[in-house]
Amino acid sequence: MKLHELKPAANATKLSKRIGRGQGSGKGGTSTKGHKGAQSRSGYSRKIGFEGGQMPIYRLVPKRGFKNINRVEYSPINLSTLQKLADKTQQTEITLELMKANGLISLKDKIKILGNGEITSKLTVTAHAFSASAKTAIENAGGKCICLMGEKEEGEGRKEKGEGRKEKGEGRKEKGEGKKEEEITEPVYEEAPLNEEINANEN
Repeated sequence: MKLHELKPAANATKLSKRIGRGQGSGKGGTSTKGHKGAQSRSGYSRKIGFEGGQMPIYRLVPKRGFKNINRVEYSPINLSTLQKLADKTQQTEITLELMKANGLISLKDKIKILGNGEITSKLTVTAHAFSASAKTAIENAGGKCICLMGEKEEGEGRKEKGEGRKEKGEGRKEKGEGKKEEEITEPVYEEAPLNEEINANEN
């Protein structure tokens, strides 16, 4: 085998289609593009998902739900994992840096401690969130939970039923309210001047 003897495998290469070379090429006339229609024109570009005019698959498939842009995804760590980490490192303070150093998480992750397993050591655990069972178990063992995301009290931020609604009729003006009361004034009659001529004749 020499370098100049190397060649592609059989049928591995294919000659390009040469169009627009006249009737003798076997592809004359319309140059394999057919008569009329969008695909015979220059500049034709088929959009992604186009299926020739029939109902495309992305419109046939039913859609359900939505994507919550405010969703926070956590990486779960169980109590059993924390206990193994404490036994391995002989540390009583479990921080994100310690978990990262032992390959449990990456620093960009948000961590939530879950209550699966048992914990017997008195640990101070730092994480972004805790489940109720995990928090209870850690505190029962004499430990402490430090939540980086801040804890909301139960029901905090929720409005009570009917709160903020106006009572029926509240804010409405009574009929005629707001209109200016018309000032009623009694007409003033001036006394007509006495006719001096009539008085003179009577006398």
